[in-house]
Formats: sequence, C-alpha cells, structure tokens
Amino acid sequence: MNLTEYQNKALETAIYPNKTGMNAGIIYTALGLASEAGEYSGKIKKIIRDKEGIINPSDRMELLKELSDVLWYVSAASKELGYTLEDVAKANISKLESRAKRGKLKGSGDSR
Repeated sequence: MNLTEYQNKALETAIYPNKTGMNAGIIYTALGLASEAGEYSGKIKKIIRDKEGIINPSDRMELLKELSDVLWYVSAASKELGYTLEDVAKANISKLESRAKRGKLKGSGDSR
C-alpha cells in the first residue's frame, strides 16, 4: 500500500467536527495527533519503568497500534491543510536532505 492509498482508505473512517469558519477539522486532528503521540510515549515510559526497557513482542504490537493511530491523525491533519501524505513525506525528505547537505542534522530548531 502506498501513502495515497492509505490516506484515501483512512479518511473513509473520519468522523469528527468540520464546522465551517472555525477550522474545527484542523483543531480536532491536532488534538488527536497529540493524544495518540502521548499514548505511544506513555507506553514507552511504562516499558522503561516496569520492564527495565525491554520491549517484548506484545509490547511491539501495542506500540504499532499507537503508531498507526498517529499515522491516521497525520493523514487527516494533512488533508485538512490541503496536503497529501506524499506531500508531507516529500517535504520532510527535502528538509532533511537540505540539513544534511549543510551539516545541520544535529542541533535544534526548524530553521537550522
């Protein structure tokens, strides 16, 4: 499955407010993305705390589920902004290649 196929299929399941004039879809998807990323991070935290950082096959499957939810929200947020997942992927690679070329992969800040 490619990114466009995924995005089209995933968005068939979208049920969230899309009120005109208030960017409800953008706000909703941003909050969902933060929530799902937090769930992923929370599971990692508990693995560190409770399992000495050892990730077993069951943990991997649970982490995959959370990452799939993150991807759904990235897909939906992209659509709300008028982009495809392919656009997002290309923009990221372009940014990273530029940083690598300029020796700026390390450090912080988006404008490096």
